[in-house]
Amino acid sequence: MMQTARDKLRELRALHDDGLLSQQEFDSRKNAILDAEYAPPAAAGAPAPAATAAPRQGTELGLMAGQEIGPQNRRYRLERLIAQGGMGQVWQATDLATHAELGNSEMVALKILPPQLTQSATHAKLLIEEATQARKLAHEHIVRVYEWAQDPATSSYFIIMECLEGEDLDNYLGRQGPLPLETVRQMLLPVADALSYAWEKHKLVHRDIKPGNVFLTQKGDIKLLDFGIASRVRNAGSSIGLQTPNAGTSGYRAPESGTHQRQPSPRLDVYAVAVMVYQMLEGKMPFDDTRGAGHLPSAPGGLNAAQWQVLQNGFSLTAELRPASVQALLDKLERAAGPSEAELAEQAEQARAREAQRQKEVAALAEQARLIEKKRQQELAAKRKAEAEAAAAEKLRLEQLRKAQDARRHLEAEAARKARKETLREQLRARREADAAAALLEHQEQQRKAQQAKAEAAYRAEQERARKELASRAAAELARQMPTPASPVADADGVLRDSFLDGSGKGPELVLIPTGRFQMGSPEHERKIAMAAGSQKSWLDRETPQHWVGIEQSFALGRHPVSVGQWRQFVRATGWVAQSETDWENPGFVQNDRHPVVGVSWHDAQLYLEWLSGRTGQVYRLPSEAEWEYACRAGSKTAFSFGDEISTEHANYDGHYTYNGSARGQYRGGSSAAGDFPPNPWGLYDMHGNVWEWVQDVVHDNYEGAPADGRAWEEGGDASRRILRGGSWLYNPRYLRSALRNGFSAVLGNDIVGFRVARALA
Repeated sequence: MMQTARDKLRELRALHDDGLLSQQEFDSRKNAILDAEYAPPAAAGAPAPAATAAPRQGTELGLMAGQEIGPQNRRYRLERLIAQGGMGQVWQATDLATHAELGNSEMVALKILPPQLTQSATHAKLLIEEATQARKLAHEHIVRVYEWAQDPATSSYFIIMECLEGEDLDNYLGRQGPLPLETVRQMLLPVADALSYAWEKHKLVHRDIKPGNVFLTQKGDIKLLDFGIASRVRNAGSSIGLQTPNAGTSGYRAPESGTHQRQPSPRLDVYAVAVMVYQMLEGKMPFDDTRGAGHLPSAPGGLNAAQWQVLQNGFSLTAELRPASVQALLDKLERAAGPSEAELAEQAEQARAREAQRQKEVAALAEQARLIEKKRQQELAAKRKAEAEAAAAEKLRLEQLRKAQDARRHLEAEAARKARKETLREQLRARREADAAAALLEHQEQQRKAQQAKAEAAYRAEQERARKELASRAAAELARQMPTPASPVADADGVLRDSFLDGSGKGPELVLIPTGRFQMGSPEHERKIAMAAGSQKSWLDRETPQHWVGIEQSFALGRHPVSVGQWRQFVRATGWVAQSETDWENPGFVQNDRHPVVGVSWHDAQLYLEWLSGRTGQVYRLPSEAEWEYACRAGSKTAFSFGDEISTEHANYDGHYTYNGSARGQYRGGSSAAGDFPPNPWGLYDMHGNVWEWVQDVVHDNYEGAPADGRAWEEGGDASRRILRGGSWLYNPRYLRSALRNGFSAVLGNDIVGFRVARALA
């Protein structure tokens, strides 16, 4: 049942009394509700307003431009009303908090559903499930759904989506009228691609395809809207106390959509698209949603018999007769076109021309072969004559040569006997010299190989000495600061792990981090590259000014983020109950005990650190922001610890995007397990990507006034939010830079946020 104006005002007053609404916002919403409820009726005899008149500011939801809606920690300012109807209102809005910080566009679209559609817990749960599913649809032709929320003032749920500029296909057809078949195909191919992606990757069917849900952007892109969310909520709330499996819009709805199906079939969408093809060709619908079995519209102009049969199969009452997908429907329409009579005549004429040309080429080749053969015979006769003359001359020359050779042979025989002895002597001397040279070369090669092996062994020994020196220096620092005999020590690789005091287990693996100095923040040339990759200047200003920081106390840092298995141990020991909307055990992607835990707020991380400190007798904490960046860089000065370029072989992020000329890569759609990617030079894993990591510091706009000694910066700033570092699997690579800073509400959890522990050594 719709709320009365009095009920709405009573709810507004309660929110104001609880401190959830300011006086100005209370007055603004109250006036909007009163305007909508008690607007004076039109004067007698006055003409009715036009059906297309623009809606007044202030609606039955009590919303106005400039108003802020949403829960206290996730606010949006309404800028302008884009559309409204039976499914509520669509507003262009500015994201004032959470989503702007996590990298989405600052301008979003809010689809605000009336309270009566989600007034029951079942309907609200359906909305949440559908919004969560739609959030996973990352496709260039599907409008991006970011999140859902509820406004406490109106009790309305709303969906936060990508904000688009342009018009829907309904408006476009109203301006353009009927379209040719090829134009229809080209406009629907992106829709087919989006539907194929949703089915093949997520087994999702749209179920409400219509021109109003196909959007043409000002850039010329085509986006598919309302992927099942609004239509399922609308149908779930279509009658009080009764849910119906119907989905879709009258006229575009397949007949079997009114039955209870275990798994909706893509042929539901094929039916709707076939109806749209007819509508786009003819400028009218083929039939309404109450069509009978014998009803068949007239064939659209411009279709041949085969194409018309394909289209009839597309909106057949029998689902099995339809093509299996929208892509198959469009392909069959293209194949059924066949050549026209003019094209057939042109093809025949081209065939005759090709045959005539072939005959002409055959005759030319035959004449050319005859001339070549004639020339060959002439050349053969001339060759035979020349050979005969040459043979006679050669015979005469040989005879003369034989006589001369006989005369000289005797003289040469004697000289040969003398020379043979001398030649044998020279050959023996040359052989000895060659043997000596070969032996010298072999000796030199052996010396070269020995020197090379010695140099390689020295290089490996130096590398091992440097690694052990760093581990030894950190271990010595640990031993200096923890002199008790019972204190644990790091292994040869500098890895430390504390045992629980009761012997029941061990804490996370730790890497010893030595003292040192580094430049915190990003240099100007790195910020220019980041802006070229799409970063906003307001984000990059957070990384300035670049400044020197001295880490005056060595400490130990988690080798990996805290894992699902380690968090499960904490939950069983303490009985901790999650307050986050994200289920840490089932966050929406596959994980095991080796994956980083997500859905944990900053305050939840503090509870874990307090528990771990008690179990081990050591002081565990979150790293400061300066300590985190120092350990992440591991002595590097580049955008990432491994250089200025990145690939999905280095880290887990959205590989659809690139940075600084790097190649596109893989998008894994969830977190990865510990050790799936190589560590940084100090042996720390997943410092870039996988999940954002909480640190101790509160959010400040930049580094003006930041501590220079590596401690956490908790004075001033916004104490309700804490810093996140490192990027995540859902983000593009510019967010994975060592210098990048993010902020998030300390009381919220998310499926892309985890944390890493630090341990004091003193």
